[in-house]
Amino acid sequence: MDLDHADKEFMRMALELAARGRGLVSPNPMVGAVVVKDGRVLGQGYHKEAGGRHAEVYALAEAKGETEGATVYVNLEPCCHFGRNPPCTNQLIAAGITRVVVAVTDPNPRVSGAGLRELEENGIEVTTGVLAEEARRLNEVFFKYITTGLPFVSIKAAVSLDGKIATRTGNSRWISGEESRRRGHELRRAADAIVVGVGTVIKDDPLLNVRLPVLQDKAKTKHPLRLILDTRARIPLTAKVIKENPEQTVIVTGSDPPAHKVEKLTAAGVRIWTLPLRRGRVSLPALLAKAGEERLSSLLVEGGGEVNAAFLGENLVDKVYLFLAPRIIGGASAPTWVEGEGVDQVVKGSHWRNAGLTELGNDLLLEYYPEEEGADVYRDRS
Repeated sequence: MDLDHADKEFMRMALELAARGRGLVSPNPMVGAVVVKDGRVLGQGYHKEAGGRHAEVYALAEAKGETEGATVYVNLEPCCHFGRNPPCTNQLIAAGITRVVVAVTDPNPRVSGAGLRELEENGIEVTTGVLAEEARRLNEVFFKYITTGLPFVSIKAAVSLDGKIATRTGNSRWISGEESRRRGHELRRAADAIVVGVGTVIKDDPLLNVRLPVLQDKAKTKHPLRLILDTRARIPLTAKVIKENPEQTVIVTGSDPPAHKVEKLTAAGVRIWTLPLRRGRVSLPALLAKAGEERLSSLLVEGGGEVNAAFLGENLVDKVYLFLAPRIIGGASAPTWVEGEGVDQVVKGSHWRNAGLTELGNDLLLEYYPEEEGADVYRDRS
């Protein structure tokens, strides 16, 4: 096996390990590491939880002292500063590692190349750029959050072939199939928070939690925060998002909601964020700024057509997940996944580039990124 092919194979292993931390390590990146010597894997590891040990530490420990002269594959540049854990660069140097292969440099200004320089200054050969695009996409949330302080925003919608998210009577169960719904819950599990409008809560009374059969231990199931856009605090106290795990619910109101409603909601155990208004609605840029301050690195928007249109209209969406089901619903008044005022000419519509197509039973999952200039601020520009 030639070196280039071997590097890709072992880096692919590191990426697969890193992905095990999806939804568990935020706001940290997902990182996997593999220790290899003479073509043999000696140790593997991945970052399992925010504040926990780093991937390189797990991998070195599993190698059990056989690391002298070995190569370490890691999808993100090893850290070189003290945080909740000591620098990984120090441990790689002390372990006698002679080569480190890295997919991408760390966009964190505290690292960003400094870790690689420290390794090289200590005689370790460094190779970068192996499966770089795959590594950037894996940690696209972290890349945006660490460079802008704002969360990565995704829209998820299940639609019929004619773009409907419900019938004219409001019935929407179920447009997509079982495999699509399972994938949707995986997206929820990976997100720090779900965003919906109060209209969705009043109409559907959803739980907005994660329901995956493989997660047997419910106590360890990670559920996203629920952000309800509710300018005038209209949400009923009987709503499931208030009755069940209210500490996981935040009502996002305008700057002057009715005091008596806020008092009742607070007494019920939910949190209130009061944000400025913009065109009579909660300011979405203010929402993203507040979410960033609260260390929420990713938001999954599951609102109706109006909420989706609001995020899209302000160019705040980083990715779209469309679950396309082989149904035709019809009806001029049946809601679509993007509503609002819309544009008056086709050429003014936003452009999106395809990022993936996955078959889920009879459904298709379509993934898109915006093509507008500046939409890829989370990408490595080095």
